Amino acid sequence: MKISLLQLKTMATPEENIGKIKAMLQKAKKEGADLAVLPEMCCCPYENSAFVKYAMPADAPFLKELAETAKELGIYLVAGSVPLASGGKIYNASFVYDAEGKCIAKHRKTHLFDINVPGGQYFMESDTFTAGKDVTTFQTPWGKFGLIICYDIRFPELSRLLALEGVQAIIVPAAFNMTTGPAHWEISFRMRALDQQVFMVGCAPARDMNSSYHAWGHSIVTDPWGSVVEQLDETEGILTVELDFEKVEKVREQLPLLKHRRIDLYDVVTKGL
Repeated sequence: MKISLLQLKTMATPEENIGKIKAMLQKAKKEGADLAVLPEMCCCPYENSAFVKYAMPADAPFLKELAETAKELGIYLVAGSVPLASGGKIYNASFVYDAEGKCIAKHRKTHLFDINVPGGQYFMESDTFTAGKDVTTFQTPWGKFGLIICYDIRFPELSRLLALEGVQAIIVPAAFNMTTGPAHWEISFRMRALDQQVFMVGCAPARDMNSSYHAWGHSIVTDPWGSVVEQLDETEGILTVELDFEKVEKVREQLPLLKHRRIDLYDVVTKGL
């Protein structure tokens, strides 16, 4: 199957972004995409003030248009993430729509990005967002996928839970910055692919030096051997890659990490979900 990552430069409002997203989705369809992925916070700037201003319900016009576009184009769509207003709280949430425009999964970011690097990046998602507690998978005609958001990738327990659920790829809408991106972006995707023996798919926004948050970009696909399949630079563009899920089974046969776990000594389990 073919997967397309839409690395777009995020505009100021959902209304501005939806037009750009729809145009890029049409291009991805022409490139043969079966499934398309949008970046983290694809509807608004990555700023706490914007999260509050543009917080939306699950049936918001922005999300409805994405669902309708998925149906029109006949593709599956991982709709990056948006600030989801629910129960008086705001979540960093990703929605997945199938080729009929039906919502088949929703992930609320489980680990909030609170960072304070002296001389580097400062950002506190917890000032606005509430953490979710989702371990999210969804089924497609090509295989089973896992879904996490950005900072979630730094916690291998979550990816391990998804691997144990039988996913063949983990999709990660993300927005690493100019401090964490050069240091940790590629190695994070290579390591999670290697230790869980899955494809890792990371879709980021393009870099905009005129915005308050400078994204690293470099949308990426890594394979179950831990190799980079392909990666963009920091500019706007579409990365379309063919995923061969037979490679997942081959790698797991050659290097049976999941079978070699010492569950007599340890295990990774969910609590209270």
